[in-house]
Amino acid sequence: MLIKNATVVQNLNEVHENYAVLIDGEKITAVAPSSELERQHPNAETIDANGGLILPGSICAHTHFYGAYARGMAIPGPAPKDFPEILQRLWWPLDKALDEDAVRMSAIVFMVDAIKHGTTTLIDHHASPNFIGGSLDVIADVVEQAGLRAVLCYEVTDRDGKEKARAGIDENIRFIRAASTRKNIAGTFGLHASLTLSDETLENCAAAGRTVSSGFHIHVAEHEADEYDSLQKSGRRVIHRLQDTGILGERTIVAHVVHCDPWELEILRDTQTWVTHQPRSNMNNAVGAAPLDAMLSAKMRLCLGSDGFSSNMWEEWKAAYLLHKIVHRDPRRAPGDGIAQMAIENNARLVETFFPDLKIGVIEPGAAADLMIVDYYPLTPLSAGNLPWHVIFGFEASMIRTTIASGQVLMKDRKILILDEQAIAAKARALAPAVWERYEKFARMTI
Repeated sequence: MLIKNATVVQNLNEVHENYAVLIDGEKITAVAPSSELERQHPNAETIDANGGLILPGSICAHTHFYGAYARGMAIPGPAPKDFPEILQRLWWPLDKALDEDAVRMSAIVFMVDAIKHGTTTLIDHHASPNFIGGSLDVIADVVEQAGLRAVLCYEVTDRDGKEKARAGIDENIRFIRAASTRKNIAGTFGLHASLTLSDETLENCAAAGRTVSSGFHIHVAEHEADEYDSLQKSGRRVIHRLQDTGILGERTIVAHVVHCDPWELEILRDTQTWVTHQPRSNMNNAVGAAPLDAMLSAKMRLCLGSDGFSSNMWEEWKAAYLLHKIVHRDPRRAPGDGIAQMAIENNARLVETFFPDLKIGVIEPGAAADLMIVDYYPLTPLSAGNLPWHVIFGFEASMIRTTIASGQVLMKDRKILILDEQAIAAKARALAPAVWERYEKFARMTI
């Protein structure tokens, strides 16, 4: 397959006009001037980019597929006043309401959303305490059906009792081993957060995780309550507690890190732990702004996620760019090139941690053919040096015309080919009332 007549964004440092990309199977095999590749491959199946951009598919470093069922859902009683109440009255009752059908459908609608937004790889953090065993297989099957790539885990927590915490540990270990036979699926070990994990459960998770060398995926200091809880439990801040337990490391992802102090950041840097930033979620939950500039200047492994918002990763770019400027009243904060480094380069290197034979996030021979074609025709010069600011100030999701993952065209001319979007939406709407009814029953117990 040959995609011709394009401006190819090979990586953060290379942009080429009038270029083409040749795909053979799941990999990119050539990137060269369009006229050259057309002459060399006259019989190739051809997609004409019509002068638009070809970019690497977007990557989401932290999300929650099951959050799809929160869209438009009312929270009984007065509005939650802070993030701990949002957890207690929205997310924890919702995850209790999920059965196998709801887990499957939330994953399917999320795949549709990802394809429409050119997002080809996602790292998900799942919870469904009334459907634990086998839940990750259900999600993995959906991801494979959609033609996308994902890293999955189940969040272990003590909030539903020891038996379900043990079941969560077992599901992580079982799935990590099972996922090794799947090509575009990987597993890691999920934990909710320090504030819902006893010392005993945390130790059990660390010991279990060591048996599969998977690393961990955990929320950290999203709100001050996580730090207060850790100090009360152990006399240590969250990162110190996790380090002492053996959770941190070069295969571990910690999400948010809004309220960590400089010493905790130093530990995260020195242990080569991955940190994910979710600006839209942090604003929505009013938890504050992570120390983004400090982490960038320290050259930490800082990535960009969505936390269950849509898979429109360009919106996360824009939110990150604006949030830190207004919080600090300093327009120099959160520079565009730093955000691009997070979203493209760092997210790709994180994914390669779980798929060591994969080259992703670049358009070059041998890399995964994960691409999107974007109808963006800049009014000013576009170059490698100013690409981030074109994304932040010019790109819109409606401009994404075609999405390709592992060489398979999933969406062409804005029509999803691999899934029936309308039928999926209708089925999701039909299922939602029962999920919402179960949610409301659990939510009213918290008022």
